[in-house]
Amino acid sequence: MGAIEAPGSASDGVWFISHAGADRAWAEWIAWQLLDAGHEVELDCWDWGTGDNFILKMNTALEHGRMLALFSPAYFEPERFTTPEWTAMLARQKQITPVRIAKTPTPAILSPFIVTDLFGLDEQTARDALLRAVNGPSRPGRAPGRPPGMLSRIGGTGPRLPGSLPRVRNLPARNAAFTGRDSMLVHLREALASGQRVAVQALHGRGGVGKTQLALEYAYRFAGEYEFAWWIASEDPTLIPDQLAQLAVRAAVAPAGTPPAAAVEMLLAELGGMSRWLLVFDNAEDPDALAPFLPGGPGHVLITSRNPLWTAYAVPVDVDTLSRTESMALLRARGAHLTDADADDIAATLDDLPLALAQAAALLVRGLSAVGLKEELAANLVEVMAHNPPPGYPTGLAAQVRLTRSRLKTEHAGAAAVVDALALLAPEPFPLATCAGHLPGGTSALLAETMGSRLAAGSAVEAIARHGLARVQDGTLQLHRLTQDMLAGQMTVQEHGLAVADAEALLAAANPGDPADPRWWPAWQFLLPHALALDPTQLTTSRGRRAVRQACWYLMDRGQARLARERLQRLHDACLQQLGPDHDDTLDAAQYLARAYDDTQDHERARALDEDSLNRHQRLHGDAHPNTLDSAHNLAIRLWALGRHEEALAMDEKTLETLRRVSGEEHPDTLQTASSLALDLAEVGRVEEAVVLGEETLAAQRRVLGPEHPDTLLTASNLAIRLTEVGRVEEAVVLGEETLAVQGRVLGVEHPETLITAFNLAFDLAEVGRVEEAVVLGEETLAARRRVLGVEHPETLRTASGLAIRLADVGRVGEAVALGEETLERRRRVLGAEHPDTLSTAANLAVDLADVGRVQEARVLGEETLERRRRVLGEDHVETRRTARWLAELGEEEEPRSGE
Repeated sequence: MGAIEAPGSASDGVWFISHAGADRAWAEWIAWQLLDAGHEVELDCWDWGTGDNFILKMNTALEHGRMLALFSPAYFEPERFTTPEWTAMLARQKQITPVRIAKTPTPAILSPFIVTDLFGLDEQTARDALLRAVNGPSRPGRAPGRPPGMLSRIGGTGPRLPGSLPRVRNLPARNAAFTGRDSMLVHLREALASGQRVAVQALHGRGGVGKTQLALEYAYRFAGEYEFAWWIASEDPTLIPDQLAQLAVRAAVAPAGTPPAAAVEMLLAELGGMSRWLLVFDNAEDPDALAPFLPGGPGHVLITSRNPLWTAYAVPVDVDTLSRTESMALLRARGAHLTDADADDIAATLDDLPLALAQAAALLVRGLSAVGLKEELAANLVEVMAHNPPPGYPTGLAAQVRLTRSRLKTEHAGAAAVVDALALLAPEPFPLATCAGHLPGGTSALLAETMGSRLAAGSAVEAIARHGLARVQDGTLQLHRLTQDMLAGQMTVQEHGLAVADAEALLAAANPGDPADPRWWPAWQFLLPHALALDPTQLTTSRGRRAVRQACWYLMDRGQARLARERLQRLHDACLQQLGPDHDDTLDAAQYLARAYDDTQDHERARALDEDSLNRHQRLHGDAHPNTLDSAHNLAIRLWALGRHEEALAMDEKTLETLRRVSGEEHPDTLQTASSLALDLAEVGRVEEAVVLGEETLAAQRRVLGPEHPDTLLTASNLAIRLTEVGRVEEAVVLGEETLAVQGRVLGVEHPETLITAFNLAFDLAEVGRVEEAVVLGEETLAARRRVLGVEHPETLRTASGLAIRLADVGRVGEAVALGEETLERRRRVLGAEHPDTLSTAANLAVDLADVGRVQEARVLGEETLERRRRVLGEDHVETRRTARWLAELGEEEEPRSGE
């Protein structure tokens, strides 16, 4: 392995202490011993400040110093920075002096090193062993130095050996199965010892997230830093004085028999002038009630609480769920044998919540197999979490949630009603602040009173936050999924019915408005998961049904029509059964469902549903009613999708005439129908008229709706297509580029309408000779459509077919053939072998096959395509004639020339 430098004297340079974050207490103790012995030390947590480049600092330390490596299980975890530290020293053949601070196997490559064990020794013996490892048998004669960093700033006298306990203590038993949280423990240590104004840290978070266990592990891991460590159960503030009085007596601050109030006063005065003490106030929920017992001075205070509202007295530290790696380690910490896949599955099911994981681990140790546990969790999560709590936890998750909810209901019944409602929505942030004062009529009296104003709602949110049942942030409330499951599983039938009604009321109140309006898209992004969480068959109000319909519209605008269709189908079926076919909610659900059918290529069912709706609206309201005209416009869209362009044209012309008379020339509905009519005109060959109507409509929409409204942009995108068809390609490119830029900014670069514009612009760029740009844009558009719509969506296939043409145009014919073959196969499967789009792909592929020398295949495909085009389009159709002409030219090329 090469020569390794021998240990030198105390003057041979700086000792860089390489350690895992989890072993910081050991690192500080060792650094202090080396300083005391006259060595120079570099320790990251003392000498490297905020903003320093960690990698450069580490590299400098390794380059100019000698490395003392603290071997432990954490030290050899591959994801830590310690791995590049010791491997870099080996590569440079630099000195490594290893000491072992916990029982751990050493990697084979480090086996030649003699490792000194420091763990399991008393303080003096451990110090002697450390200095022998560093110096050899002699000791330096220099006077002790002072550390340059953290400990000197807080007036410390040097820590005791890690693992040694304070002289005065009452800590609960340590959790031997504690795993993970290294970064949080290091953060706590740095924050408490940083010399900042506030040395009080409040660990807050939801029930079961492990706040108490984290505080307890900190107390034990850094016990050597303190002369005493005192644990105070703080859920009931009236019991705090007696516990502090006991400390006063144990610390010889007050004589035995001193009244608690006097003893506490004496203790707080004494602590103000002392350092190296730790108080832990566990389960403190009322900051104002705890405030009189918070001492000043340079000591340290930890608070655990479900309440996040500590900023007046402490620095709040949000404790959240574990990382997946930590969760898997916790499941195994009590001795359970799990495969990685099983551990990952169980951790995912339990959402990485420490208490739930500890309960699961206890069941595994008691003999339940991993398969059995997963089956039990899937069948009855609440019952599993109701089992006896694991060691170190006073209650299981189910009991904890039940108790907390009961306390909340006693304190604030309206807040408990809000929590019950949120338990039936999604485990995502819910915009509760937007609901205040907007609940629909018929809402339960309790919820109406609770959410009747912002002040009333704020009071409920504060109560929920204090009890740790939800995360509160920026006007939203978020329940953990397991908390939701516990709450829902513990409700009676009556409570569940009330919660469903309240959840619907909150959803209706939070409805931001028209999902086609870009102003409301950020709000819909928040609300969408909650709208999808409610069962459409359980909705009972028009406002609730409207919120779900509009959420589905938002989904369809983002290319997720299949997901929307399933929910709209259930909503429509429920409305039919509960309200009848002529009810407004049923007809509105039918309108949305018809669009979902259309977007999923079920055009005939869409047409039938819209036709039925139109007939009902005409019978109920007459021909000129807005609902009737809206249905007529929708039916025209369905007819157009089915290729029945003459019928669509006639219907749109009639609808537009009525809208102009009833609503006015520039009403948004009138302009939207005019935009559709322009499409119809183009499809029946009246392209010049389509351009004129498109230009008029675009100008009016820019005036009325604004240049960035989605309807305006859609009209502009369609007009660019028509301009190309009448030979005004340069104008089409300018309009297309302008529209694409605005759509990308307003709608998003992967919005379906943005991608339609991009597809058409790629065609126009090729037409004006900018073929390379057309190929790049086509490739980007195809990739986006595959992501957004899926590989077999008709629009995706249309883009692929167009890109194949562009690839051939720039000489990438082999790629064009591969893409064409793939697209043809998918179009035949999705659209059918005789669909006009399928035949277009086949015709283009035949040309490319001939270009790469596969002439016989090209001829067979071309003849098959010609036969089908004659049958589907007719002998005189332009595409039929084009295919026939190409086949004839192909035959001429193959005939032998005269004289050959």
